[in-house]
Amino acid sequence: MAKTGVILLESETPLTTTTTTKTTTAATIAELKKELQRLVKSIIDDNDDYTIEATDRAIRTLLSLKNFNFKPTSLQPSLSLSLSVGLDESTSSIPDEFRCPISKELMRDPVVLSTGQTYDRSFIRKWLKDGHRTCPQTQQVLSHTVLTPNHLVREMISQWCKGRGMELPSPVEDIDDEGMTEADRGHLNSLLEKMSSSLSDQKEAAKKLRLLTKRTPSFRALFGECTDAIPQLLNPLSPGRADNHPDLQEDLITTVLNLSIHDNNKKLVVENPLVIPLLIESLKSGTIETRSSAAATLFTLSALDSSKHIIGKSGALRPLIELLDEGHMLAMKDAASAIFNLCLIPENKGRAVREGAISMILKKILEGVLVDELLAILAILSTHQNAVEEMCELSAMPCLFRIIRESTCERNKENCIAIVYTICMSDRSKLREIREEENANGTISGLAERGTSRAKRKANGILDKLNKTALVIHTA
Repeated sequence: MAKTGVILLESETPLTTTTTTKTTTAATIAELKKELQRLVKSIIDDNDDYTIEATDRAIRTLLSLKNFNFKPTSLQPSLSLSLSVGLDESTSSIPDEFRCPISKELMRDPVVLSTGQTYDRSFIRKWLKDGHRTCPQTQQVLSHTVLTPNHLVREMISQWCKGRGMELPSPVEDIDDEGMTEADRGHLNSLLEKMSSSLSDQKEAAKKLRLLTKRTPSFRALFGECTDAIPQLLNPLSPGRADNHPDLQEDLITTVLNLSIHDNNKKLVVENPLVIPLLIESLKSGTIETRSSAAATLFTLSALDSSKHIIGKSGALRPLIELLDEGHMLAMKDAASAIFNLCLIPENKGRAVREGAISMILKKILEGVLVDELLAILAILSTHQNAVEEMCELSAMPCLFRIIRESTCERNKENCIAIVYTICMSDRSKLREIREEENANGTISGLAERGTSRAKRKANGILDKLNKTALVIHTA
């Protein structure tokens, strides 16, 4: 016997046959339709940046509208409608809008074709792989074959399944499309050509390219097939006037970020003479979203050691360090990640110190901002002699000892004691301060007993240094 569940649908308003109630119901339905139209339009217009709240409101509005349309008029006021629904429910109960037009089955991963029609990803992919270049429903010739996730329909299917106690079908993994067609290449070329057209065309094409390179890995790969693609893309952002149109700048820099995620594009992007100067300019003058995307791009590009050298020589470290003081958490995290990566090579450590990294990092740590990330950078920089000297001048030790005593993060304690160890070995004048801390709080011996393996090594090294110094003094 099939297992069943019970769903109780409470009517929100009394159901009567009076003229007043009919009028009120019609007005309510009209308002619901207007609200749904507004929400759907906002989701579509905002491309992929709409909020989850907007989607939830659209779904709730649609369900409310559905309840009005399907409430039996014979129900008495405040009557509950009980429905027994089997968990092994037959496919005949699936709403048509949730079925793939090709398979007629519940869609697992709904996607939208260029014609605006929605299909299940695996079935429309097979259709395209078989050589079809038309929409199965409308028979229109496709301008391109990029498949765009239909998040709204996906969420509606999720709610529908949840309401019936059914397991939500797992979506097909968003893998790279098997081979881009000439139509796709033509679509990319047409968008890039608009970058030399009117401002309105540039903005429209930039939004589309941002979305395509975010959602479709194969579209990122297409850029690597043409050496002129990146110069065409960045044509509206000539040096010195990149921030003339902030929204256009944001879309194009974020597109570069999307491109840089593709491993095969990293070298192509970083070695293009236009890219790094524009990223640096965007770090200085863009919107906070643009600055964050520029920092994130430098982070992804710096995965290659050769790129670390190029970016470091370009002067990117100063604006990245300045971005740490911005106050916008996402941008600051992106900047910190980029600085960390860049400082993994020795020459960039010196550059970062010269550009004011030590004072900025200590300032933000004292403010309690991004402590984990900034301590990791400080630990890397502490191997540079100039960094140690500046930390001593700025009285960094009390801050480091306080974190060791108070933090619950073992990684932070480890980084702090590693920095103290470097100072201890580099500047004998600080040994007295370290000994006083140990005598007062047992900070170092505590880590030697209970810290991570690395923290124990560093703490024991400091204790050995203190003991040897004490012995020398006693002998003298």
